[in-house]
Amino acid sequence: MSHRILIVALLLGCLVVPALAESDRSDDAARVRQATRVFGEIMGTPDNAIPQELLETAKCIAIIPGEKKAAFIFGGNYGKGLATCRTSHGWSAPLFLAVGGGSVGFQIGGSSTDVVMLFMNDHALQSLLSDKFKIGADATAAAGPVGRHAAAGTDVKLNAEILTYSRSKGAFAGVSLDGAVVQADHSGDRAIYGAKINRKEILDGTVAVPRVAQPLVKEITQYASGTTTSSMK
Repeated sequence: MSHRILIVALLLGCLVVPALAESDRSDDAARVRQATRVFGEIMGTPDNAIPQELLETAKCIAIIPGEKKAAFIFGGNYGKGLATCRTSHGWSAPLFLAVGGGSVGFQIGGSSTDVVMLFMNDHALQSLLSDKFKIGADATAAAGPVGRHAAAGTDVKLNAEILTYSRSKGAFAGVSLDGAVVQADHSGDRAIYGAKINRKEILDGTVAVPRVAQPLVKEITQYASGTTTSSMK
């Protein structure tokens, strides 16, 4: 039995590893376009979207399009996405990241899931600059409310540092991502910006938004303009 479990674990490892593999410029340009599409589709249905009040106060927004999941005895998931943060002069160029996690239990199935995370305070924002952090452990998280004005009356959720959402098979809802690990995707940053790029410079707005990401920044600005905050210290 232990031999079978080891084989299954190794097979799942083969699924997770590609999420962290080196990428090239075309891969990451496609990732930006997919994130733009996902955000636009989600916000295109206001009654079942992220409340605008939350977008207007979020420090950063992360989008992981088409997160992959697979499970057989050991459940696992992985995905590659990006994050953009509010600066004193608008939303930043995208920072690339990878999300992974797993659970133990008897599970059989698979799905492709879009994930959105709102980083609501400075501590959550700073976590994006680390090479790796765990949702729920290094930053408090909660399933985000959904709907045109669903933020009202959700004080408990609004105290969370990160609000998390997922969309699978067209259904969009808040979801718990406790235990998921978010880590820097340095290969994505290098592919778009070059070898010497500084992640802090990306998120504080020093780095110009690349052309491929301008539609994404425009889309986010439309829904999340709010009052800009100062750049990171």
